[in-house]
Amino acid sequence: MIQQGRVTINGQIVTQLGTKVDPTRDDIRVDGQRLKIAASHVYILLNKPAGVLSVMDDERGRRSLGDLVSHPVRLYPVGRLDVNSEGLVLLTDDGELANLLTHPRYEHEKEYRVLVHGHPGEKTLEAWRRGVILSTPSEGGDPREGQRTARAWVAAIRTDKDATLLRIVMHEGRKRQIREVAALLGHPVRELVRVRMGPLHLGSLGSGQWRYLTDQEIRALEALKQSPAGPRSRRRQGRPKHGHQEQAPQATGGGRRPGKNTTRKAPISDRRKRGPTRR
Repeated sequence: MIQQGRVTINGQIVTQLGTKVDPTRDDIRVDGQRLKIAASHVYILLNKPAGVLSVMDDERGRRSLGDLVSHPVRLYPVGRLDVNSEGLVLLTDDGELANLLTHPRYEHEKEYRVLVHGHPGEKTLEAWRRGVILSTPSEGGDPREGQRTARAWVAAIRTDKDATLLRIVMHEGRKRQIREVAALLGHPVRELVRVRMGPLHLGSLGSGQWRYLTDQEIRALEALKQSPAGPRSRRRQGRPKHGHQEQAPQATGGGRRPGKNTTRKAPISDRRKRGPTRR
């Protein structure tokens, strides 16, 4: 194509083979059509601590995600957590992916470890699984207010004297939904940690730490963009799609349902008190 005079750089026809160019600065055209370099997005997985707002910057000076992650690219949080909640937050400049992971119609799973007051019985857990009506619609509020929450997968995985650790997998994501459902059912939340969002797992990342996604994780996200999931309401009653990838904590006795005398030997999440890592 160069020998045929079909390639131009900054408006000049190229005749020398092996001419060096900077594709980020030079105007490179073939047959008059400018070449476009595929956009390269940034994906960062953060373990948000309690007390941090799920925004990059706060105009009132409160602690925010930008205090934990400094990056030259403008990033946005995907899947916000309320200020008192902890766990996995994805930071990216990929708006298409953000929509796929958060829009209700795609029904991507989100998994939580939730410590609640008391010992919810099987009837209470079943009511949570079926869905509850949280509140009546308010003017200008969430249009889903006054509607029954979607089905969720809820199981008790550990108990102690006055609290129970639950594993919750859900597709819906109303504001403060887990806390409001727990309070309505008589078992207010003590601690809430998100451990998974779609194919992304929090793993052993310490509180306040962050890392770039691996190539495998990025490929999994790209797969979501190529063939986003549609409504799968019938599958909601089954076990979580990714549930086999993460075992219950070892303190539960090999994953068996806890008995009345089971004690909670470890905190809700594996909090490693290390300073934030930057890569």
